[in-house]
Amino acid sequence: MAPIVLFFALTGAAQLFSLHEAHGNYQPPTVLEKLSSVHKDQVFALGHHHEPVEPKADSRKSEAGTASRAASEDEGDNTKLATIALKALFLLVALCLVLSTALGLWMGLTQTRQKRLGWMLVVAGALMPVGLLLM
Repeated sequence: MAPIVLFFALTGAAQLFSLHEAHGNYQPPTVLEKLSSVHKDQVFALGHHHEPVEPKADSRKSEAGTASRAASEDEGDNTKLATIALKALFLLVALCLVLSTALGLWMGLTQTRQKRLGWMLVVAGALMPVGLLLM
């Protein structure tokens, strides 16, 4: 399972910051787009990315004053800051998961007498998902 855990932790970390989607002048590497498609849709293909949906214009005019608009902007800033903080926490979790999985692999492959069996299981764990994707 270690290769699969590493795959999901790394591709999930890339998706936290939308590195798998084109936006502005940024074009993601094709391989990152395809690997993210495996993570999200279980297919090794270029994903279909939807354009951002424009919010519908409100037909009713708000007669709120400047103070309520300022409060709304502050709330938006707080939400944005909270989102960035949450993404940073999830990135830390993903990196710690990669580190602990890699450490577990190293321990499992170096601290056993049956190194050949250990390597065979790791290779099988990496090849099984690839084989299923190619079916």
